[in-house]
Amino acid sequence: MGPNITLNRPSFEHEWLEYEKTAPDEVAARVQGADIVITNKAPIRASLIATLPNLKMISVAATGYDVIDVEACREHSVQVSNVRGYAKNTVPEHTFALILGLRRSIKAYVDDVIAGEWQRSGQFCFFNHPIADLAGSRLGIIGSGSIGQSVATIARAFNMEVVFAARKGEAQYAATHASWEEVIETSDILTIHAPLTPKTRNSISTDEFKRMKKCPLIINTARGGFVDEHALVEALQAGHISGFGFDVVTSEPPTEDNPLLSVQHRPDVLLTPHIAWASNEARQEVWRQCIAHVEGFVKGEALNAVT
Repeated sequence: MGPNITLNRPSFEHEWLEYEKTAPDEVAARVQGADIVITNKAPIRASLIATLPNLKMISVAATGYDVIDVEACREHSVQVSNVRGYAKNTVPEHTFALILGLRRSIKAYVDDVIAGEWQRSGQFCFFNHPIADLAGSRLGIIGSGSIGQSVATIARAFNMEVVFAARKGEAQYAATHASWEEVIETSDILTIHAPLTPKTRNSISTDEFKRMKKCPLIINTARGGFVDEHALVEALQAGHISGFGFDVVTSEPPTEDNPLLSVQHRPDVLLTPHIAWASNEARQEVWRQCIAHVEGFVKGEALNAVT
């Protein structure tokens, strides 16, 4: 969980085995014989679950639980619980850090100062890069859960126009949402706060980028894979978008051939290493919930259960 976090353990009698890092090929050996497993990114698939007769409960230290084969857990009567609501402040704040950094060209101007451009300019300021206010601009939000709603609250404080997108391909949707097509076509900034599923993978790809009339910023602090990364870079280079700020990529850490790395030097790109969720306060809450779920399970309570 990183520094500054108190890692308390369950109050009931137990044997505790802890590993700082676990590679995918190490998971099987490390969970053998376990009754309860706490994991974040270490995958537990159907083939492994079938070999774990003692396994009764998995506490996932994240909201997303795509690393767990939930159906296999259900078949083997293994409870899976995830953490919820812990990121309602940290992810929206990081989202706006990316938005503000890009709209005001912070990275570009900082680099200019480091390079001596300001010092050589001979004047009190200079305008090498675009600077735009948020007030009056339209923020399209994909995902209307707790994080999306918190993002909307911050946006309204900036006097932005907020619009939530209906699901892609959805013909009927709530009055509180606009159609997927409208949000794609009319937003000045698009920010993603939706889960990654087989249905949502590559939801934003070449067709969507070509339909973006306002050349928006694209922000993703949700899951890598929701946006087609190759199409994203092509859209940036073609001028269909004005920049992007991503905290997530399809494979983490990114491989050397990840297309986003090829443009990370640009002033209109901000790429952070999946840290939007990771404020001290949020990480402490993740652990609190993980232990609470384990203790609840031992007491016969299914807290935040997804199976």
